[in-house]
Amino acid sequence: DKSVLADVAITLPALSRAWKLSKRAARVGFDWQELDQIFEKLEEELNETKEAIEEKDNSHIEEEIGDCLFVLANLARKCDIDPEKALRLANDKFERRFRSIENELEKIGKSPETSNIDEMEELWIKAKIIERS
Repeated sequence: DKSVLADVAITLPALSRAWKLSKRAARVGFDWQELDQIFEKLEEELNETKEAIEEKDNSHIEEEIGDCLFVLANLARKCDIDPEKALRLANDKFERRFRSIENELEKIGKSPETSNIDEMEELWIKAKIIERS
C-alpha cells in the first residue's frame, strides 16, 4: 500500500487516529491554511448534524457527529494539541464539576434525581467560578 495513510495504525484511539490521518494528509498539502477555514468547516458539519437530527436518521447523525469530531481533531492538530489529552482533561473537569453539584445538593438534602436542571446549572456555574478563582 503506497498511500501516505497506509501505516496509520487502526488500533489507535479514534481521536488520535484522526489527528494522525490529517497530519499525514497535511504533509502532502491536503490541509486548511487558516484556522478560520477549520471553523467554517466545523460550522458546516454542525449544520449537517442538525439536519440529520431533524431527519431522525441515526446512521446519518452518527456520520455527521463523526465528521464534527474529525474536524475538531484537525483543529487540535493545527493548534499543536493532543486531542486525546484535551478530551481527558475535559472529562476530568466535567467530573469535578458534576461531583461538586452532587456534593452541594447533598448539603441541602437533595440529589440530582430530586433536583432540576435550573438548580443544577446554577451549581455548575458556581463550581466553575470557584475552579477559576
